[in-house]
Amino acid sequence: MLENGIIEHCAPTLAGLKTANMFNYKFSSIDDLFKQLQEENQKLNEKGVYIEVLKIKHSRALVYVYRKKMLEADLKREGTVQLLLNHGYEDNGEAKCIEQLKQRLAEYDCFPHEIGLFLGYPLEDVIGFMEHGGKNCKCCGLWKVYGDECETRKLFERFKKCTKVYCRVFAEGRNIAQMTVAA
Repeated sequence: MLENGIIEHCAPTLAGLKTANMFNYKFSSIDDLFKQLQEENQKLNEKGVYIEVLKIKHSRALVYVYRKKMLEADLKREGTVQLLLNHGYEDNGEAKCIEQLKQRLAEYDCFPHEIGLFLGYPLEDVIGFMEHGGKNCKCCGLWKVYGDECETRKLFERFKKCTKVYCRVFAEGRNIAQMTVAA
């Protein structure tokens, strides 16, 4: 069930702590996948959370869950605009950038390095990853850290705690709309 995957992998986004998360979702039929996406978007869009498929390969979908306003702000940050331009993004509008990210994902079997910007990773960590080829990081958690290790470790713990609480509360019967913080 798509909703279970959203809770398990995207709780920090639902809680408003993180711009976005993504996860792989195995589906049985493409029609069912898009029906579930539509149902979840109906529940969450009014709270500022949107769900899209970034890529489909065989019976797996790369599902992207994001807070539209947070993503818009992230993509307009100093340094981010230039990095995206350097990687072929023509516009820093959220919708256009997501479409360009989908195109880049379709072109490659691996993730383009700038994807971290779409997930709310700090710019210095995205740049550090690119410059060091994923090596020589200070620590590794949800992403590889090249900047402020101490603050990022605290952030990782907040995300982990949030996910644990959301999974427990969901299992106890609270629904996804109730658990999603409004923007």
